[in-house]
Amino acid sequence: MSARSGDLPVDYRDVVRAAMRLQGVAHRTPVMTSSTLDAMTGAQLFFKCENFQRIGAFKFRGAYNALSKLAAGGQATGVITYSSGNHAQAIALAARVTGLTATIVMPRDTPSVKLAATRGYGAEVVTYDPATTVREDLAAQLAAERGLHLIPPFDHPDIIAGQGTVARELLQTAGPLDLLLVPCGGGGLLSGCAITVKSLSPGCRIVGVEPELGDDATRSFHSATLCSVKNPSTIADGARTSALGKLTFPLVMALVDDMVTVSDEALVRAMRWVTERMKIIVEPTAVLGVAALLEGTVRATGLRVGIVLSGGNVDLRQFAKWFDQ
Repeated sequence: MSARSGDLPVDYRDVVRAAMRLQGVAHRTPVMTSSTLDAMTGAQLFFKCENFQRIGAFKFRGAYNALSKLAAGGQATGVITYSSGNHAQAIALAARVTGLTATIVMPRDTPSVKLAATRGYGAEVVTYDPATTVREDLAAQLAAERGLHLIPPFDHPDIIAGQGTVARELLQTAGPLDLLLVPCGGGGLLSGCAITVKSLSPGCRIVGVEPELGDDATRSFHSATLCSVKNPSTIADGARTSALGKLTFPLVMALVDDMVTVSDEALVRAMRWVTERMKIIVEPTAVLGVAALLEGTVRATGLRVGIVLSGGNVDLRQFAKWFDQ
């Protein structure tokens, strides 16, 4: 299916424009391989390592794309968002780079490394109790009171276009792929990558991977009805979103070939493999695609497979506890 089919809110031209804005600002992250994991899966794997991106995750791409447009147009002097961590850090840094101020609404149980990093980039952090507060409502209230421009973590055309540059770089480096596995939270990364893949490599299947405890997008995909989940308790904190968005849901339905889930236990096993064999630090959300392969949820024998490692912002004390279980 073409990324321009129907009336989709973002197309590949937006991704190309985002890539131009990001040039020289975002890192062009490495594509790594592992002969051991190739042998285990019977596939040729190409890992797009967004754990080496600025702020340690792919989120900087979309954040900078959105904020640089705002700053260039003189549309705002301050922005606000809500995030469990990576988008928070991305907006904080992008605001500092573009000369804007940033206010971030974050849950109290956000990993301490992400809270500290967000504040370190100069943003004001407003915490809330996720059991009693709806973060979208709190952010909207603060935006109205303070005159701030709201940039949501995934359901925004400039965010989606920026994330699509991940797949663009991967295909430029690795060449044609048969399959691309992408972590899915709110669907911004998955949507952006799907737009790129269906435009540059239409024969490549794209599969989104979610944690079992936060399976709203998978249920939405297979039922063709937008589903939600309340405060999922998965260790994949980057995928704790309650539902796909008004923009990402139709993009996922139009462009993604399949959605699958993996357990939190599988995520720990996958993190161990990536850490021990590839010698890099990744967070649980990052290895959703790896876990799908290692657990046999997705079969890839004989295929050239791209895997997006979405980030590496993990509390090392918790990291050690997971491996000690």
